[in-house]
Amino acid sequence: MKTFNLSTLAFALVASSSAFASSIAITNATIHTATDSGVLQNASLVITDGKISAINPSEVKADTVIDAQGGIVTPGLISSMNQLGLVEVGAVGGSRDAGDDKAGIDFDPSTAYNPRSSLVAYARKGGITQDLIAPTGGETIFAGLAAAVELTGAFDSVVGSQKALVVEMGEKDKGSRAMSYKTLVDKLESHKQKLAKKDDKKKDETPSTEEQVLTKVLAGKLPVVVEVQRAADILQLLKIKAQYNLNLVLSGANDAVLVADEIAKANVPVIFSAMDNLPGNFDAMHANLANAGKLEKAGVKVMLTVAGDASHNMYQLRFDAGNAVSYGMSYDGAIKAVTANVADVFGLTGGKIAVGQKADVVLWNGDPLELSSHVVKMFINGEEISTQSRHDKLRDRYMKKSDMPAGYTK
Repeated sequence: MKTFNLSTLAFALVASSSAFASSIAITNATIHTATDSGVLQNASLVITDGKISAINPSEVKADTVIDAQGGIVTPGLISSMNQLGLVEVGAVGGSRDAGDDKAGIDFDPSTAYNPRSSLVAYARKGGITQDLIAPTGGETIFAGLAAAVELTGAFDSVVGSQKALVVEMGEKDKGSRAMSYKTLVDKLESHKQKLAKKDDKKKDETPSTEEQVLTKVLAGKLPVVVEVQRAADILQLLKIKAQYNLNLVLSGANDAVLVADEIAKANVPVIFSAMDNLPGNFDAMHANLANAGKLEKAGVKVMLTVAGDASHNMYQLRFDAGNAVSYGMSYDGAIKAVTANVADVFGLTGGKIAVGQKADVVLWNGDPLELSSHVVKMFINGEEISTQSRHDKLRDRYMKKSDMPAGYTK
């Protein structure tokens, strides 16, 4: 009996190892690579050990072959600047973990990330495989650190806890924005001076998390995402970027079209919602559905995000990209704005379909930017991931015929 159990265990381990190493091919697809290769017609790709191992090989060899039947393949979409997994119900304080009054430069909300949030599975239905979650901050302009997560639902799905420092500038309910800029410059200058005197420090002195973050910021190794709208504020930030060699990223930036040439010249990416069409405040007087296309044409690297309650509405990211196309953005640019551009700016793996890239791949039954299309299959790190959400389960539960009241069915 013991021999049988050991043999069974050995077989299971071998089978598990074999399954992990198995390869998957998708054939007869239109592939949007989000690279310089552009769109590949009637193409195929092969996934091996979690990475894309071949594109259009002369002979397709794989353990599993999926015939796309002319369907569209894209990189997994990447959302950004939201609180996915950090909030469940916005109106319930106990389910909100993205901000705190004491939050500052070293505030890392990813330690509170909940991969089993019902919102994660719902976001996957929109073709989203990765996300950059952002803190909402507290009493200072420094909101904290953004983190990268994979939407696998696994407990180890936080893949990068320091992907950007988030700073909140612009309009203030109380006080002057001038003080916000002084606070930012004073913090950067103070740490710059401290680094210049580092030889005088004790060699065994361990820098704090805040000091480590600021060191990366001043070295240009950590993006600084600044939430700002007004054109005059954007120009002020461009000066600070030049003075301190910041890896600056603008977020919101509804007035960016007024200074698009300056932003492009400074090589500063912009994150904003393609659906902003009305001023939300006096700082955003130039919100317009055509802004994404205008910034793209000016040479600005554009990343699209969902405005408002993005954590609950992330599913619509692809629809927002489709609207950007209808108002002047190129189709290829819109795809990159929700894939490759985000990966490039924040140093994420994935976001592109190329040999050696992380196999975050989505197969669609039609145009992913069209309302009527849906995900056929999704792969994260080469592993197929279900797109079934709580909404689907509730639908199936209450459509099921039973003699018992709906609340008692399973």
